[in-house]
Amino acid sequence: MIMSTMKTYDISKIRQSFKFLEGQNNIIYLDNASTTQKPEIVLNALSDFYRYSNANVHRGAYRLSEMATDKYEKARKTVANFIGAKDSNQIVFLRGCTEAINLVARSYGGHFKPGDEVIISALEHHANIVPWQILAQEKDIKIRVIELNSDGSLNQAHYQSLLNNKTKLVAIAHISNVLGGINEVETMIAQAHQVGAKCLIDAAQSPAHIKVDVEAMDCDFLTFSGHKHYGPTGIGVLYAKSELLSLMPPYQTGGSMITTVGYQSSEYMEAPHKFEAGTPAYAEAYGMAEALDFMNDIGIKQIKDAEDELVAYTLEKFNSLKNITLYGPTDARIGIFSFLIDGAHAHDVATILDTDGIAVRAGHHCAMPLMKTLGVPALVRASLGVYNTREEVDHLFDGLNTVRKIFANE
Repeated sequence: MIMSTMKTYDISKIRQSFKFLEGQNNIIYLDNASTTQKPEIVLNALSDFYRYSNANVHRGAYRLSEMATDKYEKARKTVANFIGAKDSNQIVFLRGCTEAINLVARSYGGHFKPGDEVIISALEHHANIVPWQILAQEKDIKIRVIELNSDGSLNQAHYQSLLNNKTKLVAIAHISNVLGGINEVETMIAQAHQVGAKCLIDAAQSPAHIKVDVEAMDCDFLTFSGHKHYGPTGIGVLYAKSELLSLMPPYQTGGSMITTVGYQSSEYMEAPHKFEAGTPAYAEAYGMAEALDFMNDIGIKQIKDAEDELVAYTLEKFNSLKNITLYGPTDARIGIFSFLIDGAHAHDVATILDTDGIAVRAGHHCAMPLMKTLGVPALVRASLGVYNTREEVDHLFDGLNTVRKIFANE
């Protein structure tokens, strides 16, 4: 691994790690919930891998291939250590969080029977809705949805009322990609286990902001993507308990995941390799491991503490403005802020901010059912990353004041 010299939360040093911030006309990048920028240590790792270590993994009886395989499997161990997994064989590399959830739905979901139930929440990203819909149509199972409280948090009483002996899986977001609230997953997992259900945690928004410990959670499955955590695109992770991986058949088939192949039948490798058909994204896995090391070098607690301060500052700024509605809880949250300005469409707000060099997202954020629950067609979303500052937040609100003047909402 390429080692960083960073040991503390020094925002100036952190920002120096991201050449993107220097090369885009000083753009204020506030779309981190969608994807994050990449530090030089990750970009250099990818470049160096392709320059000096590029060979297909697990296949070559020559030194270069063995070197690439070693880097790939060390990346798996880095991921396992980062999320507190007991065994690196509990880590499956996939293209992203979406593919990981689909794997669970197609493979573990194959054990479901008509009448079984899957619980999701009103907060979910489409990636944690549609795979269960397809499964429900094929298997005649029922999807049940946890309602929200008025502040956008999950209604825990309603959740408990949904749990029963037909519940086979609870699939919920750790952190809402729209409202930013951190859900009480540890308690919810324990309650699911009491009725014999398994629990999948969509942690797409989590590792860049808070400590993730799968053993402490006791989750059965957990998914996240590299690109939302300062790593490359095209790489993601499924963590699963070993006994579940053993029960699950392959999701895709082809090379690399077999021990023997005949014309009528084949035998498959053990997990995790039986779920990694074809040539894996080995360079991207290495780059993702570098990104996790980058965050570890800063310190996950230091990242969380710094973000908490910036979140509190941003909330104060929102509370000081009239004619703006901010959605989501005010506590137990990360730096995701979804809002509307009275009289202004979300897309108009984002376009005006863009003319001032401020990048935010506008739309349904792959959460159309949540938009319907909130009674809005779209929201503006500003989301923080490790490199964002108070000055950038101030610039955002200067831009929002400009929008308010344009739409005469002072």
